Amino acid sequence: MLPLPLTPMPENQTAAPFREVAVVAAGIVSPLGHGLDETLASLKSARDCVSPVSRFDVSKCRSSTAGQISDEVLDEAAGRGRKQKRLHRASRMMIAAMRELRAQDRAFSPELLIIGTTSGGMTFGEAFYRSFLQKNPREKIAPIASWLANYNPQKPVLDAQEAAEFSTSAPSQIIANACASGTNAIGLAFSLVRSRKCDRVLCGGYDAISELVFVGFDSLQASTAEKCRPFDKARTGLVLGEGAALIALEAFDQAVSRGANILARITGYGISTDNFHLTQPHPSGIGPRQAMSRALADANRKPDEVDYINAHGTATPFNDATEGAAIAEIFGKKNVPVSSTKSMMGHSLGAAGAIEAVISLLALRHDFLPPNINFSDCDPQWDLDIVANSARDAEVRCAMSNSFGFGGTNASIVLEKAA
Repeated sequence: MLPLPLTPMPENQTAAPFREVAVVAAGIVSPLGHGLDETLASLKSARDCVSPVSRFDVSKCRSSTAGQISDEVLDEAAGRGRKQKRLHRASRMMIAAMRELRAQDRAFSPELLIIGTTSGGMTFGEAFYRSFLQKNPREKIAPIASWLANYNPQKPVLDAQEAAEFSTSAPSQIIANACASGTNAIGLAFSLVRSRKCDRVLCGGYDAISELVFVGFDSLQASTAEKCRPFDKARTGLVLGEGAALIALEAFDQAVSRGANILARITGYGISTDNFHLTQPHPSGIGPRQAMSRALADANRKPDEVDYINAHGTATPFNDATEGAAIAEIFGKKNVPVSSTKSMMGHSLGAAGAIEAVISLLALRHDFLPPNINFSDCDPQWDLDIVANSARDAEVRCAMSNSFGFGGTNASIVLEKAA
């Protein structure tokens, strides 16, 4: 089959130049706290927010800890009404994040929502499966309609829009690229605004911890029975977490003209897929290397212009080995400070990239480097400048945030100061 001919652009028309993209508001809830202020305080104090799992029985699991958001925090942030109580935890997290964002900029009205998640609330799938183990047929059938109705991954987005009084007419897109979902949602939103296809996009990610996912990671022996130690030579695995984060993106010139409070800019986005293994990254580090290199090229930045990298850093032997090697190859040894804030709050899967983008935004706005806690000795393979155990004061003008997921799906974004 012959390729279709390209339609030439009329001589009197030229491609519209890319626009700068502003972050005008952000909302977050995670084990680090609810809101930008609480998150900043936890980061600066290097607070360990990983605790024994309390939501379900983990006595038969190798791992017994996770980063968790208390019901009290969600009650205070999302509301204590009867309707809120009936909502899934993922919906309540999204409500908390969206209400904070909404309070920062009530004039922001999104044309589109792009949200990343890995599951949309796997507790419903877990309950659905367990219903078939019941002896009473009525107990098997009666709840099925409720579970199916609430399993849709876009439901937390719709619940949050309604609770925050956002227009529900804005269409929603759900991105599910494993642990790169949140970063890909932000990257796609950035690309749409920069290319003039949209003026305002709300983006981010969410995931709530569930027994099914927790036991799954434990059975893969990816979880640790110890502390989460990203980039440490004695690392033994990840701990899971949960949370939600949202970012409001707008064309920079329009944000300036309406007097919006510009928090930062997003300037680059890079993706790759290494197609090596269902759960393991390519050992050469080609996937992370391509994503980071493409994000730098997209932002028109050189490696020595990056002041901080918020790494994916799950503390699994394979992930940290490939990411560490890729960072060392692109940026050189000890040439850029690196930390994984998953050491403090666990790995929130589809929400991780969005949460870590907000953490990078805080680093830009408050000129500090978030810490990589539980760190002792760097793996000698790469000898990176790890922000070990406590935050550092530093001028941060340009930051990179990485997310690398199962299936070799990799994404990086570049964020810069507002001016």
